[in-house]
Amino acid sequence: MTYIVALTGGIGSGKTTVSDCFKKIGVNVIDTDIIAKNIIEKNVKISLIIAQKIGKKILNYNNSINRSLLRKHIFENKNDRLWLENLLHPKIYQESQNQIKLLKSAWCLWVVPLLIEKKLEKKPDRILLVDTTINRQIQRIIKRDKINIQEARRMISIQASRKTRISISDDIIFNKNNIKKISQCVEYLNHFYSYLSKKHNYNQIINTKKNYLTKFF
Repeated sequence: MTYIVALTGGIGSGKTTVSDCFKKIGVNVIDTDIIAKNIIEKNVKISLIIAQKIGKKILNYNNSINRSLLRKHIFENKNDRLWLENLLHPKIYQESQNQIKLLKSAWCLWVVPLLIEKKLEKKPDRILLVDTTINRQIQRIIKRDKINIQEARRMISIQASRKTRISISDDIIFNKNNIKKISQCVEYLNHFYSYLSKKHNYNQIINTKKNYLTKFF
C-alpha cells in the first residue's frame, strides 16, 4: 500500500514550488487543485451547473468557466463558496483516491490545500506543511492574482489559521523564497518518507506521527 504524505499550506505559501521540487526528483504527486481544474474544464455537466448557479460573469467568451473570475467570486461570496465546495470536493476526493490506488510507488505526495477545512487531516499517513509569514502570503497573492491588499487579507482570513495548520502538521518547510534550501529539504524528505513507507508496509512502527517531527527554516 502506498504511503500517503499530504502537502498543505495557506494560499500563497508556496505549495506549488515545493510540489514541483518533489516532481523533479521523480515523486508521484496527486494534486487536488489540478483535479479540480480538470473537473471544471472537462466535466460539461459540472461546468453547466456552476454557470447556472453563479452566472455569466464567470464565463469566457466561448462560455467556458474562467477559473480566475470564479476564484475571485467565491472568495467574495461565502454561500457560493460553500455551495461550490459541497459540489466539487466529494468528486475531487474520490478522484484523488482513485489515482493513489493505481500507484506502485512506495509513497506519494497528496497536495490538499483545504486539508483542515474539509476535515481530511486523518486521511494521510503524514502531513507536510509549507509555512510562511502572512506578509509573504499577501505579497504573493497580490502579485499572482493582481488584487489589492484588502482582498488578499480576506482570502487568507477565510482559511484555517496558520497556528491551526502548524498544530496538525508532522513536518514543516518554512518558505523564505530560497529554492536551493527548499530543494535540499525535499531531497531529505524524499529519503525520510521512503524510509517511513518501508517501515509502515512491514508494520514495524506504530503511530508514526508521534515518533518523528521535522522542521526546516
